[in-house]
Amino acid sequence: MYLFIPLVLSSLLLLVTTWIGWRYFSKKNNNIQEFTIETSANQGATTSSQSESLDRKRSPSRSRLSSPRNIDKIIKRLTTLTAWPIASILLISTTSFLVLSFNEKHQIENLTPKEYAYGAKIKLTLEEEPLVPPPPLPPEAFVDVILERPSLNAANRDWGLLDAVFVQKVLHIMEKLKARGYPMTLLEGYRSPERQDALAGQATLVTKARGGQSKHQYGLAVDLAPIKNGKVVISEKDSWALEAYQALGEEARAAGLTWGGVWRFRDYGHIEKSGPLHKQQGR
Repeated sequence: MYLFIPLVLSSLLLLVTTWIGWRYFSKKNNNIQEFTIETSANQGATTSSQSESLDRKRSPSRSRLSSPRNIDKIIKRLTTLTAWPIASILLISTTSFLVLSFNEKHQIENLTPKEYAYGAKIKLTLEEEPLVPPPPLPPEAFVDVILERPSLNAANRDWGLLDAVFVQKVLHIMEKLKARGYPMTLLEGYRSPERQDALAGQATLVTKARGGQSKHQYGLAVDLAPIKNGKVVISEKDSWALEAYQALGEEARAAGLTWGGVWRFRDYGHIEKSGPLHKQQGR
């Protein structure tokens, strides 16, 4: 692919230059055809006067052709016709040499074959050391949260039930939030279809998605909450907690994930893998 375009352009340039040379520097000159050497068949058979008379009848312009000026014009014309193809060949050779020399040094990212792009991503992933989920918080840290939302008492916080690639993205987000002064913890990860139906059917609105309709069932969604003074805070009425949720939304969007804080039903602690559910690959 890298060689095809330059070679085609060089070939077209060869044709154009050859045509220009033929069109503008080549003229039919009947005098060239007359520029022949007479045979010596008539030598001795005629007198010098007869030869001169015969020459004047057959080739009246012989004397003009034999002049140094006309010969120089003919040679110059032939040289010009020869120079154009030679120059074109040299141009093609130079272009091909440069393309071959720099073929491996200059590559456009968008033209890199997909298999090589995927290979680079896999190599980068293997070189990066995967993050390890933080240890679970003691039950005392969730006391206030469970009092505020009793359904969280049955929430699953097992990182091992979530999609591994998605987990790494979430952990990187949590590291960035911690550096910004907003430590986070996993409030709920994987959610069974039965639990999803139960949450959707309770009086206090938690979710509108039924079993199988949420990415929690596929390990591609989590609910996070900020930690303040060793306690988990879920209420956005706390100004500090609201700032933490806003920071979560910023980092999630930067990582290519979807944040529930922009939905019609605000779910500030929810982040999930972006894209339609039927196209997701995971649990």
